[in-house]
Amino acid sequence: MTTQESDVDTPEWFREALAHEPRTFETLVDGIPIACRSWGEGPGRTIVLVHGGGANSRWWDHVAPLLARGRRVVALDLSGHGDSGRREQYGVESWADEVLAVAALDEVGADPIIAGHSLGGIVTLRGAGRKSAPLGGVIIVDASIVEFGDQDRHVASRMGSAAVRAYPTREIAESRFRPVPAQPTLPYVMAHIAAHSIRERPDGWTWKFDPHVFDGSLTDSPPLAPLVYPAAVLRGEFGLIAGPAERLIRDGLGSDVPVVEIPAAGHHLMLDEPLALVTAIRTLVAVWDRPARLHSQRSPRKSNPQ
Repeated sequence: MTTQESDVDTPEWFREALAHEPRTFETLVDGIPIACRSWGEGPGRTIVLVHGGGANSRWWDHVAPLLARGRRVVALDLSGHGDSGRREQYGVESWADEVLAVAALDEVGADPIIAGHSLGGIVTLRGAGRKSAPLGGVIIVDASIVEFGDQDRHVASRMGSAAVRAYPTREIAESRFRPVPAQPTLPYVMAHIAAHSIRERPDGWTWKFDPHVFDGSLTDSPPLAPLVYPAAVLRGEFGLIAGPAERLIRDGLGSDVPVVEIPAAGHHLMLDEPLALVTAIRTLVAVWDRPARLHSQRSPRKSNPQ
């Protein structure tokens, strides 16, 4: 925990979550090192967590340990983000390759469940659309699957410009950290994520993500089609999925895919309503696990002698 974090009045559940140190490892995807963090173990299917654009796997630090009870949870840094390597060009297809490569690792195990937030949700949908991907379920967390307009491109351009700027000290850089779009946050969560979203370079401190991830790659939205896996959409009450966006998701993914609203949450649910987010993911995973457990525990029927 950093100095900035320790100065904030943090609840016990948050301190306990951060006390669970993950195992860190890398895997190569098309020659690019992809950094991963892993918590927990057990018989339950692994949950793979995918962050949003400009974010990184540390955004899940306080969420993953609460999901890693009786199962493994793995969070990755997409290329151009966090501690992963950088590419000459980014796109949803290559990011989907990375997610599916992590999901296919031996230590992840069979039929993992992928939960993707924002850009991570778009990437997750693109990967899940590949019928050969052996997944146990897909959770889309407030990813607005709509046509991108001029306003969206303007925001992406601003984020790319911000990543070029350097600040003279770590403290100043952390203080300038802001979620996009802006929303209320829990101060102790915000302090932790800010502290782990910056890096030092010769001229000062700047954000960890590569500015070039915003060079048009975030507007590559996948077509919607019914999935062959269990799926659900979680949206913040004040997030990006509302009205036409929700109807588009329901029409595209099918009416049997639930869209669950998290009350009082903004777009970045792990920043303002992390416990509600954990509860929703736990519930979905428990429901999806149940048929698998019943099938594995069901003994063969004995035939009646004639």
